[in-house]
Amino acid sequence: QVQLVESGGGLVQAGGSLRLSCAPAGIISIFNVMRWYRQAPGKQRELVASLERGGRTIYEDSVKGRFTMSRDNAKNMLYLQMSNLKPEDTGVYYCMITGALGGQFKDHWGQGTQVTVSS
Repeated sequence: QVQLVESGGGLVQAGGSLRLSCAPAGIISIFNVMRWYRQAPGKQRELVASLERGGRTIYEDSVKGRFTMSRDNAKNMLYLQMSNLKPEDTGVYYCMITGALGGQFKDHWGQGTQVTVSS
């Protein structure tokens, strides 16, 4: 059962922007960390950004200054604002939440949303 649903991916030219959204299937009552990963064709999944319970946000070096991860508690949503996109940002983007959802405290994953950046 999919507990997280990503959206907002698409095709964009280099230099453009996209905002990805992650919608949990229920209320996250407690979490340890929320993360965005991506997987480029033929490559391993890599961590892009993390939001820790204490509020600290950490970014992978290649996206620093271009990507911003945020959370809207009122809407129970997680976002990844991506600006100045580059072809190397192409991949499937996944959100992951380590927390309590649907009565289970574990790593919850979405099915991913495709981001394609053309040069």
